[in-house]
Amino acid sequence: MLGTLLIVSGPSGSGKTTLCRRAEAAGLTGYSISCTTRQPRPGEQDGVDYHFLSPEDFSARVERGEFLEYATVHGNSYGTLKADITALLLAGKNVVMDIDVQGAASIRACEDETIRRAYADVYIHVPSEELEKRLRGRQTDAEEVIRLRLHNAAMEDARMGEYQFVLTSADREHDYARFTSLLEALGMRSTL
Repeated sequence: MLGTLLIVSGPSGSGKTTLCRRAEAAGLTGYSISCTTRQPRPGEQDGVDYHFLSPEDFSARVERGEFLEYATVHGNSYGTLKADITALLLAGKNVVMDIDVQGAASIRACEDETIRRAYADVYIHVPSEELEKRLRGRQTDAEEVIRLRLHNAAMEDARMGEYQFVLTSADREHDYARFTSLLEALGMRSTL
């Protein structure tokens, strides 16, 4: 049986990573670890939070065609290794991928039969006032970074209509309950 590939997108601060990690911890799905060229934030670990790559290593992997998707966001490169995802799906495991709207569009257009049969996506939407409150509450980014993230969020929100599902964020528990309901429903799909 083929696993489900659920693409989860939303602006920085939407809670998408928290939803994905919580579902993984509950055993509902595996989690795809993305590659990035950005520097680790305090407490992040290589191979756990991201595969932290140098810009040169990232570019070499792009040249070799190793990424299912990749994009530059906020001045850094992000990508997902194709072999990691395909192996999990063919083993019958469900995978969630926390990626941006550019990456989702790339995977949505993928012609690989395994990816196409397993594919589903959800956009996590947060009203702009709430999003600004969340970003400021993190206390991890400078003011210019927060402004850039809010600008980018407006651009990403304009593309939420491309997604099969939209989850409008309320609070962590409500969001998680809705997210797990979606995962359960996707598990009942026929992927034949």
